[in-house]
Amino acid sequence: MAINQSSDHESDENTRLYHPYQNYQVPIKAQYLYKLPTSPEFLFTEESLKQRRSWGENLTFYTGVGYLGGSVAGATAGVFSGIRSFENGDTTKLKINRILNSSGQAGRTWGNRIGVLGLIYAGVESGVVAVTDKDDVWTSVVAGLGTGAVYRAARGVRSAAVAGALGGVAAGAVVAGKQVFKRYAHI
Repeated sequence: MAINQSSDHESDENTRLYHPYQNYQVPIKAQYLYKLPTSPEFLFTEESLKQRRSWGENLTFYTGVGYLGGSVAGATAGVFSGIRSFENGDTTKLKINRILNSSGQAGRTWGNRIGVLGLIYAGVESGVVAVTDKDDVWTSVVAGLGTGAVYRAARGVRSAAVAGALGGVAAGAVVAGKQVFKRYAHI
């Protein structure tokens, strides 16, 4: 089988040559280099038109970011709570123990709460996108509304309605802030 090197390895802007052993100084013939695409590959063209993560990726992302952010914020609040709980006559070892205990406890609590909010938000948002087949600002607002309502549903209808309204407003503000940031901060 003859290999036409000129057409097989000519410079194409949609592909790049990949040499798997480039750091090892192994002589490899050009015919064994790989041509990798520079753009994402999709099975169907409809998939390439959607710039969206899958529901599983959304679930993992929102839950993980919520847990990590909540843990850091809770640990920070716990440090200040531990410092406020100092008593006269405490040794340095006891002060450090108070700070570590309160920051660990507050970090776990806040991380779990905000991680659950991220989990509920990702589920509601993926459900809304699956039903409406649209991903816009209103999808995020509805997901925030549903998240707040579900999170506070056990405390009664009034609490769920207030939390739902706050969740919808917060999600709308985040999406609007993201759009403003994209427009004015050229990063």
